[in-house]
Amino acid sequence: MISDYRCFYCFVKAFEKVLERENFGTKLKLEFTKNLANLYVTQNDPFSAPAFSRSLHNLLKQYTNDRDSYTSVKKESNDIALKLYPEMKERIVQAENPFDVAIRLAIAGNIMDAAIYDRFDVKSTIDKTLSSAFAIDHSDYLNKDLLKAKKVLYIGDNAGEIVFDKLFIETIRHPDIKFSVRGKPVINDATMEDAEYIGMRNVADVISNGSDAPSTILDHCSDEFCAVFDEADLIISKGQGNLEGLINNKNKNIYFLLMVKCDVIADALNVKKGDFVVMNNRMI
Repeated sequence: MISDYRCFYCFVKAFEKVLERENFGTKLKLEFTKNLANLYVTQNDPFSAPAFSRSLHNLLKQYTNDRDSYTSVKKESNDIALKLYPEMKERIVQAENPFDVAIRLAIAGNIMDAAIYDRFDVKSTIDKTLSSAFAIDHSDYLNKDLLKAKKVLYIGDNAGEIVFDKLFIETIRHPDIKFSVRGKPVINDATMEDAEYIGMRNVADVISNGSDAPSTILDHCSDEFCAVFDEADLIISKGQGNLEGLINNKNKNIYFLLMVKCDVIADALNVKKGDFVVMNNRMI
């Protein structure tokens, strides 16, 4: 588990933006902020950012009548990525090393994170990812492990980003791969509706993790998901949230694919903010 006091201040800043977007009045903002602070004080020790995030978003739903505040954001992200799909597909097809280009594009898609960014430039991120060295590069090991693995679980992250994941899955062409989405809406994380919208079922068996956390916290996931997790020979985990939930799990062969978006994760991985990473959990 990655536990750091700086995570609290990050959540405060993020939810300040949420309260503004929701157009809460001064009284509601004050009430929500007090409840946020109380949740932090009553968190289990050590502090868990994924668990705290789950609690905060459940608190937010009490103020929004369980409405998905990110519906339009997710559709816009999916549409942006789908528009880029033909161009990205052509880049992979024409590449000398399709696997390398596809995994770089998958990581580029991780920029589509509404919890971190108000705006993101997908095209410039694609260009940067294709031309940059990975700060941690276990991609060759991943490629070899994919050839040996009988069952693969690919854990998705954000809406829009999953179009990039679809391209990677199309490229690796594994015969038994399952793609997981969140069980309920949280931030702009992909749900079953997003997977259906972008056609993920055409390349993978799509499953829900049964959880409302913006991470993979196995204690909060469904029995069905945990069974798939346990049976998988190889797990591909996208994004910081999933990394925070799974980084200490050494029982499974997990590869983390992400763009490093904060100093806490950068320090934990001994890389720089903004770096791109393909990292195996057993090699760190």
